[in-house]
Amino acid sequence: MNPQLHNKVTSRLTSDYGFKLDGKGKFLRQGRCPSCNHKELYTNAEHPWVLRCGRLNNCGAEYHIKDIYSDLFNDWSENFKSTPEDPHAAADAYMRDGRGFKLDMVKGWYTQDSFFDRDKKIGSATVRFNLADGIFWERLIDRPERFGRQKANFRGQYGGMWWAAPGAKLAQAKEIWIVEGIFDCIALMHHNITAVSALTSHNYPTQSLAALAELCKQKDIERPALVWALDGDRTGRRFTKKHVRQAEEDGWECSAALIDFGTGNKLDWNDAHQRDRMGVKDIELYRYNGDLLLAKTASEKALLMWRRNRKRSFHLAFENKLHWFELDMDKYSKALEKIRDEGTIPEESEQIEAAMKESCIVLTLADCYPTALYFQQNILTDESWYYFRIDFPHDGKSIKNTFTGAQVAGASEFKKRLLSIAPGAVFSGSTQHLDRIMQDMLYGIKTVETIDFVGYVKEHGAYIYADMAVKDGRIYELNEEDFFDLGKLSIKTLSQSTPLSINTNLEDFKQDWVQLLWKSYGAKGIVALAFWMGTLFAEQIRSKHKSFPFLEIIGDPGAGKSTLVEFLWKLMGRADYEGFDPSKSTLAARARNFSQTSNMPVVLIESERGEDKAHAKGFDWDELKTAYNGRSVRSRGVKNSGNDTYEPPFRGAIVISQNDAVNASDAVLQRIVHMHFYVASHTQQTKQAAERLERFAMDECSGFLPRATLKEKSVMDKFNEGLEEIESVLGAMPDIKNLRIIKNHAQIISLVRCLPLVLDQIEPQYIEEAETEIVDMATERQRAINADHEVVEKFWEIYDYLNGSEDESRLNHSRDKDSIAVNLNHFIQVASEKKQQIPMLEDLKRHLKTSRRRKFVAIKNVNSIIRDRHNKQLSPVEAVSKKLSETIKCWVFSKPTKGDRDD
Repeated sequence: MNPQLHNKVTSRLTSDYGFKLDGKGKFLRQGRCPSCNHKELYTNAEHPWVLRCGRLNNCGAEYHIKDIYSDLFNDWSENFKSTPEDPHAAADAYMRDGRGFKLDMVKGWYTQDSFFDRDKKIGSATVRFNLADGIFWERLIDRPERFGRQKANFRGQYGGMWWAAPGAKLAQAKEIWIVEGIFDCIALMHHNITAVSALTSHNYPTQSLAALAELCKQKDIERPALVWALDGDRTGRRFTKKHVRQAEEDGWECSAALIDFGTGNKLDWNDAHQRDRMGVKDIELYRYNGDLLLAKTASEKALLMWRRNRKRSFHLAFENKLHWFELDMDKYSKALEKIRDEGTIPEESEQIEAAMKESCIVLTLADCYPTALYFQQNILTDESWYYFRIDFPHDGKSIKNTFTGAQVAGASEFKKRLLSIAPGAVFSGSTQHLDRIMQDMLYGIKTVETIDFVGYVKEHGAYIYADMAVKDGRIYELNEEDFFDLGKLSIKTLSQSTPLSINTNLEDFKQDWVQLLWKSYGAKGIVALAFWMGTLFAEQIRSKHKSFPFLEIIGDPGAGKSTLVEFLWKLMGRADYEGFDPSKSTLAARARNFSQTSNMPVVLIESERGEDKAHAKGFDWDELKTAYNGRSVRSRGVKNSGNDTYEPPFRGAIVISQNDAVNASDAVLQRIVHMHFYVASHTQQTKQAAERLERFAMDECSGFLPRATLKEKSVMDKFNEGLEEIESVLGAMPDIKNLRIIKNHAQIISLVRCLPLVLDQIEPQYIEEAETEIVDMATERQRAINADHEVVEKFWEIYDYLNGSEDESRLNHSRDKDSIAVNLNHFIQVASEKKQQIPMLEDLKRHLKTSRRRKFVAIKNVNSIIRDRHNKQLSPVEAVSKKLSETIKCWVFSKPTKGDRDD
């Protein structure tokens, strides 16, 4: 290992895992294992390529340094700059430190070159291997993740050819291993194995084999045997069988070797070389795996397995069917005794094998093959599952699904579950068969961490969705086993409630919609877009600044609110969705909606519609207060025998879209960034732009989510960089005094300034006008908090008109000069007599409690001065029939003092 790289690796290992150098200075020990959490991790101090857990029976985890610190191994040109004296510096470093090869052995086999992607406008240094004139293969070595799935580049037609090391004497070899990659070929050569690279699994090297056959014929020597050693994945195994058949037809003696036989290790030959897994016993195992692959019958495969393990019974897979091998010991003993008595077979090992063939049986237990992939668990609810893949001998696609512990513990339950998830798959084995099968399959099975939502996982700094994940500026796709392998983290989401269709091919991402958004909604559209982008970083923002604001979008019917929100959802891959109505949801349903996503908006729509006001009372806006700081909106008990409760934090952002403004307490209103859209501002031009926006294909805009999350670091740096200054500017404005309003609107301005990091087509004019709009929004929000609701304003306007002087009050029943007590039925009666247009009684009851200028105190019985005055004016005769009770139920308010604002 290069000294500079060694210092960086050792420093990080000590910091991250707590390693300590042992007394002899040869090993780093006492590191904490990420898998079992015990301090049993160790590695070679001089060559810390592989970390291993010393708990071999209980853990045995193994981590390669490239998987843990991938950033140290992905930008070779930056770390090892080429010079005229050393033009191949980066390529040499890559071959030595990235691939573990000896430079004195491989120098001259490759050159350092370059590759440039004109569409992406990015380039990389490459390690290039020539195959023939004008034909080469090269590996990209500078942050290859930038190029998407492309890690290498071919030039020319390589079909029918292989790559062999310059000067390799293939004709003189006893056998030649044919592998996929060039680096696999070189890795085998480091262990004295003659190898060539077919370059891809599907490339049968017709030309190269023919040339070798002709050379052997000319020299009158026997052809070398071929060992097909392609990758151990399903594609590699399929082409190994195909190529062996073809090669045998062409007159070659063939066998196979597999480094991984479906065990989930996913290693190639270069990985095995770097992990010291190329010893004699290792090679023997790989060739045994190859023999199993090429077995022509289930009995032949069972015989190979019996020779190796000598077990009396075991299960096996053949042509994707589950078989059972069993040796009848009584028959075996009699057959062995008979063979020995006959004396026709002299060797004892041959006698044993012959007896075994006579006394064993191979049964088919199922016309499919179930493979236990990993264990997944929800620790909070104490639920767990084993995740299986079911393969079929026919052309049907493999099925992956879960089995509970109970379902893998009994044959009848296993049979039922198998039939329910895999049509036609019948398990005919007994519980004894199943117990033995599960013992073999589940021993040391991998554990995958699960989450019950989609989006950002703060504990791991990763975005986890159903089909994609983003971490540290890199996109990860769901692997073949349906989880994300993020270095030392294996994780997946169990949530299926948020259907997202995210296009991770960023070449498809179009930005024409930015101009359409501007034409349709102007500066308010840019503000909404900035907030929407900000929701992707809500957890990070709250982590540093303790809060993230709510966005309220209101306006008359037809103002374009739904079109805007539905389009913004498209940017995140969600089609034909606006939000959910909290007034039509139960408390439990609302809590689940708030917990389904992280770093995504939760949109509340039309919660206070006039035609369903009675129902709307079921939702209180104050439920949202804790969401502002990312705390739980609801607590519930966990279904277990203890006193555990579940209080999931709120991980998303709140968006409110409705016709009327939110009517709530000051605490809620201060948390809201408010935007009002007007029908009057619409023109034919804005209508056409909005219609084009509506029709914009989701595949062309859903790349916004990965594009933004890939920029997580730069966006957060930019956001934090100017926030304090923005708050100072807003705080200096005379019309904005509330600190929470200042903080909320400053965050949105900062997000607007971050938009150009994600979108190239954000014009300076858009940012400038959006910032002006946000300042106006902050000023308006301050006024809204100071002012009463329009229903309340109307009430007090009519009250002041009808009440008269304090001495002769017509509506104020209070005897306390500092209070106002109004009976609403009396108020309506007097207002009707004076022909006043008053709000509906139901609206008055809902809004009067929010009165600010004259603060609401209580609803209570009051000794009425008005009724007292009325009763005193009655004669004794009139008093008998017209006297009123002096106690009346009133809404009581406090009168504003001189220090209170009364505007």
